[in-house]
Amino acid sequence: MLDAIIIISFILAGAGIGFHGIEALPGGVLQSVTNPDALRWICAGFGAIFGLAFGLVAQSGFRRFERQIREMPAFMLLSRAFGLVIGLLVANLLLAPTFLLPIPPEFSFIKPLTAIVGSILFAVSGMSLADVHGRSLLRLINPGSAETLLIAEGTIRPASTKVLDTSCIIDGRIAELLDTGFLEGQLLVPQFVLQELQQVADASNDQKRIRGRRGLDILNRLREDYPDRVVIHPADYDDLQLVDAKLVRLVQEINGTLLTTDYNLNKVATVQNVLVLNINDLTQAIRPMYLPGDSLDLKILREGKEPAQGIGYLDDGTMVVVEEGRAYVGGEVQVIVTSSLQTSAGRMIFAKPKASAVA
Repeated sequence: MLDAIIIISFILAGAGIGFHGIEALPGGVLQSVTNPDALRWICAGFGAIFGLAFGLVAQSGFRRFERQIREMPAFMLLSRAFGLVIGLLVANLLLAPTFLLPIPPEFSFIKPLTAIVGSILFAVSGMSLADVHGRSLLRLINPGSAETLLIAEGTIRPASTKVLDTSCIIDGRIAELLDTGFLEGQLLVPQFVLQELQQVADASNDQKRIRGRRGLDILNRLREDYPDRVVIHPADYDDLQLVDAKLVRLVQEINGTLLTTDYNLNKVATVQNVLVLNINDLTQAIRPMYLPGDSLDLKILREGKEPAQGIGYLDDGTMVVVEEGRAYVGGEVQVIVTSSLQTSAGRMIFAKPKASAVA
């Protein structure tokens, strides 16, 4: 029923504009028309056709908007509504003085135009702010809740917003972290990170293109599985060129946490007093420890850089360098761990075939 009302309203509006629109034609043109009434009905017919087209577009857009509203979590809907109201209030307070300025009559359109554009900008900014600090805004509405009281007392700390970089998205382990529930707070993906992902996915290099497409697939999966937590933020900084510098500034401005697997970005952000969560550090903390003397079955995949070396990998991707393992390339052999090297950039294990170690 609502769809029919929308379409009929646009048809009637288009027909009305066409019927009365000929009055806006120059007087000379109207005088040259032999049958103005026929022209009115012809214009009304064309207006109705255009109204039908616009009505179908409006009806489709309305249904899409309605579906998004229904799928949106309640707290996000409330926080965005609150951000919208705050943005409009700020716009009215800041733009009110402009209506007192003396403006010539020929430029009188500037005042309503400024009001419309300013209201739209502040409304969008308020909703964007709500996406980042949604729960904090809701605490202002309900300051008597147990969570708010505990935060005010300092008993608990609110979960900070996590800002994702390109390496973290491509890595993919962020999805497993969310599935296990160990990661709290909202996940914010800046627009410039999304653009970098797209550039990597469009690269001419096959390996880069595969990594970029993998990152986009993972991001789409996160948005589908966690629509209330993953937010694409339009933040950008025209005065900065490097994506890493933009990430650091954004995290500083929102007092959030940077989530990455990039070793260099980790160091740069730490120097600037930015809180960083490196997934590689987490993986090292929970990775099973292999001590010297432990044995394991390993498939040797390729030759190493040094003579007689073979290279294999554990199930979690840890590289194992096997001395005297070149002869076993392509096969599986039991090795004895001799030592291991562990850093924030990754981990490496050194081993020898059990046969040569025993000998």
